[in-house]
Amino acid sequence: MRAFCLALAASLFTFASPSVADEATEQAILSAIDESLPAAEQLLEKAVNINSGTLNLEGVRKVGALFDAELKAIGFNTEWVEGAGFNRAGHLVASYGTKGPKILMIGHLDTVFGKDDTFQTFTRLEGGKIAGPGITDMKGGDVIIIEVVRALKAAGVLDDVSIRIVMTGDEESSGKPLAKSKKAIVDAAIWADIALGFEDGDGNIKTAVTARRGSVGWGLEVTGRPAHSSQIFTESVGYGAIFEGARILNEFREELSGVEMLTFNPGRIVGGTRLTDDPATATTSGFGKANVVAQVLKVSGGLRAVSPDQLKMAKARMQEIVNANLLHTTAILTFDEGYPPMAPTEGNAKLLALYSQISEKLGHGPVAAVNPRKAGAADISFAADHVDMALDGMGLMGTGGHTKDEMADMASFRANIQKAALLIHALTRGALAE
Repeated sequence: MRAFCLALAASLFTFASPSVADEATEQAILSAIDESLPAAEQLLEKAVNINSGTLNLEGVRKVGALFDAELKAIGFNTEWVEGAGFNRAGHLVASYGTKGPKILMIGHLDTVFGKDDTFQTFTRLEGGKIAGPGITDMKGGDVIIIEVVRALKAAGVLDDVSIRIVMTGDEESSGKPLAKSKKAIVDAAIWADIALGFEDGDGNIKTAVTARRGSVGWGLEVTGRPAHSSQIFTESVGYGAIFEGARILNEFREELSGVEMLTFNPGRIVGGTRLTDDPATATTSGFGKANVVAQVLKVSGGLRAVSPDQLKMAKARMQEIVNANLLHTTAILTFDEGYPPMAPTEGNAKLLALYSQISEKLGHGPVAAVNPRKAGAADISFAADHVDMALDGMGLMGTGGHTKDEMADMASFRANIQKAALLIHALTRGALAE
């Protein structure tokens, strides 16, 4: 085993012509990872067994305290950002170093599984698999972050880099307003040169995320002139709210459904003579009769775009369609706050290429960019526009995220700790310097 490790270390990073000292450091990082691996799995088990559904504020804080203690022991300065101003538990922010590249590492403490959910515990399965709420999304990624900086510290190279870690408490259900709930990430990104996200991407260790589509909600409210149905289509009555709503939705489909990477979905629609809306429960009910022209219609939907320009274009075209009203109808289109896109950039591609080369040298194979259609919105989207390059999907891989079948493939645990640690070390040696 020792001979294999020495041969591996000697083969690493041919792109940088490593010195004997570099090779020894790389081997020290890998050895430190292996030495800490059993304790890392125990830390992961502790974290998974603490329920931290987004609205379980006490549970989110407990997970934050668990990771806070680990980071303090490594030498990080830590801070709990209180979330009362955006109706969430808050965020853990940790900082280390004053020299070298400035790297932001992003995780989140919350899960989609509430305090009363039946899926609560870390359970070992056959074949190196482990089931548990939030194990891949994303407590596994959080532990990878901690083990990466722990290994760099043990190898004596953590002082060569400046790191800020932000683990949010509201990724699965963002606090509002976003200007407050995402401020910790935005501020850290403005400080940083590079952002690394430790979500699980599409769950495939052979991919990483260089682009994520943004996600915003939209609402459409249409009004028409109520009348006996026998008078619909006449000059005095017009077409009613439901026909106008149908026109708008169909034109959205006809004009925008062919745009690559752009999707928009009307998730709820109700029309009739009068409606009762309850935003808190996402429920709308309607009253109407077949012989009465509909007076009102409401639609709620979501919009995903791959770049800020694409999002701007889609919003503008949707508004133009909405404004071309049928006779005696009006329509109002609104857009909610949401996650911005993480656009594909040359810097992101370069960072992925380095990450892939490291993965190959470690024997884990190449890493390709995931199709943005397979990567949902994530916190790194709030950082991407503020850094020179960004990469996500570096966390613990598995299947069944957001369901009671969530399960981690622990083979990816060690591999992704190794890849991320050696990536950061390579960056401290100017691997991507112009």
